[in-house]
Amino acid sequence: MRLWWRWLLFIFRAIGLALFQVRLYGIENVPRKGGVILACNHQSFFDPVLVGMGLPREIHFMARRSLFNNPVFGALIVVLNAFPISRDSRDVKGVKESIARLQSGCALLIFPEGTRTRDGNVAPVKAGIGMIAKRAAVPIVPVLIEGAYKVWPRNRILPGPGRVGFDFSSFGDLCVGPRPRRWWRYGRRRRRPGSA
Repeated sequence: MRLWWRWLLFIFRAIGLALFQVRLYGIENVPRKGGVILACNHQSFFDPVLVGMGLPREIHFMARRSLFNNPVFGALIVVLNAFPISRDSRDVKGVKESIARLQSGCALLIFPEGTRTRDGNVAPVKAGIGMIAKRAAVPIVPVLIEGAYKVWPRNRILPGPGRVGFDFSSFGDLCVGPRPRRWWRYGRRRRRPGSA
């Protein structure tokens, strides 16, 4: 992990704790090295940062091609390991770039819905993620974001305070419990009443 990435993690973790009361669960399910796909639902503009700040490794992510039209913002997200992909067409170049990064040992964040949710619910998943995982021969770790839509919906210019949780294990119910002392590392989900 590059030094400046560590500094960014420190800054964004402080912001995440202060504004969003971020809780992270199941981080042990994310390999610390080697290629892996993080398949995540998409609730807010800030999702890539929120996912990346909780992991002990750098992540790479796809971004829609139009975001690179602004040269300043485009250069910024390239530094943050983003690369362009077209959402509404078969982007062979983008798929090849995804596979190449995975085969080189990168963690790749993908939003299978293709865009941010309009109502807080998970939208239909687009095809392609399974093919990328198979060709790159890497595992897929599902990631559930809960609460980001409420703090920063797509019709709001800036985010507001709230509580955001991340589950790096399954798309099941996320239990947001008391903040762990080392909140950015790992929080155990509480067992449901009556569960074994």
